[in-house]
Amino acid sequence: MAAAPRRVARDSGLLAIGSVLNGLLAYVFFATVTRALGAETAAPVSVLWAYWSFAAAALAFPLQHWAARSVTATGGEHGVRRSLPAVAAAVLTLSPVVGLLAWLGRDSLFHRGDAWFPILVVLATVGSALTGLVRGMLQARERFGAVATALVMENLIRCVVSLVLAASGNHHPGAYGLALVAGYVTGLIWPWALRMTFQGDDHESPLALLGGASGGQLLGQVALTGGPVLLALAGGGPAEVTVLFAGLALFRAPYTLAIGMVAQLTARFTTLVVERQSATLDRLRTRLVVAAVVLAALAAPVGAWVGRPILPLVFGDDVEMSGRLCAVLAAASTLAIASLVVTLLLIALDRTGGQVRAWALAAVPGAAYFALGSVPVLDRTCWAFLVVEAAALAWMTVEVTRGTARLQAA
Repeated sequence: MAAAPRRVARDSGLLAIGSVLNGLLAYVFFATVTRALGAETAAPVSVLWAYWSFAAAALAFPLQHWAARSVTATGGEHGVRRSLPAVAAAVLTLSPVVGLLAWLGRDSLFHRGDAWFPILVVLATVGSALTGLVRGMLQARERFGAVATALVMENLIRCVVSLVLAASGNHHPGAYGLALVAGYVTGLIWPWALRMTFQGDDHESPLALLGGASGGQLLGQVALTGGPVLLALAGGGPAEVTVLFAGLALFRAPYTLAIGMVAQLTARFTTLVVERQSATLDRLRTRLVVAAVVLAALAAPVGAWVGRPILPLVFGDDVEMSGRLCAVLAAASTLAIASLVVTLLLIALDRTGGQVRAWALAAVPGAAYFALGSVPVLDRTCWAFLVVEAAALAWMTVEVTRGTARLQAA
């Protein structure tokens, strides 16, 4: 009996270390890019990094936690195995479509007329799907040490390639975009992860859950990382785009840590659902919301204090942001962590459609503020981020309450 708590503690420690190193390496990568290219020239790499976040949200994260949830809920891997052809077809259909859209909007998004970055968008889409599925099967088999290693290796490869480029004097932004995509080769390190058994109940419809999770998480990631893209499309200058990206990268550090550490929660939440422990789920929901509000209130002054001097120190002297906007980004990023955990509750409850509804409803006040606000476009982008995160957390909490009520009544 004592071995189980020790194993949980060991796995938690490995995930924490892997997540911290993953976050630090992400900073090293982007700091290398901005220092090698300068804020303006690095703008297309910033937008590609933002798209990488979208692809991770729409493909990697849902595939990872769908696989873990499906194996726990059905008692085997057959449901995931049965869905692989359809998942592969969807990804291979989506990738060229997204690449075409990126090519059509290349001037506004990347401030370039060539096909470099649209091609990289296609590669990032396929790479995100592969990475998510491999991590999901590792997670489902409780190979959390391998999950932690995968987290580290992805950004380590990016750092090594970008540092080599910088040391060799390469100033082509496309080369640094290729360094970003190179991180996906980590999905090939564990090919056995995709060899699945035929055991398990296949009466569930995992693709329905996966579709909802993908849509909801994509909308959430648009709010979390889409600021640079929105700012670029709204007329913000390349330097402003890079500054906002750097600010988001800094204050998303705890969120980046959380993404790796929540790998153990999916199976635990799913077990509570299978055992119909609705009261426990309700307590988790309430404690999570209270903690989110308190921590967001504390994060704002801390963000204002540390953000302003740290941004130019890490990303270069031309990357500066006011203390007021640093506070806004810090509070919003804290709420995003709570939304991440609530998302796993919704996945466990098989209510990913509610996740989509929550983010769609949250976008309404955020869009209204962005459209009607009279402050500069950079300020409007930051404040809209906070408005959307707060509204989304509120609506997702409502969806969890509905899910536990239905679980109790069943």
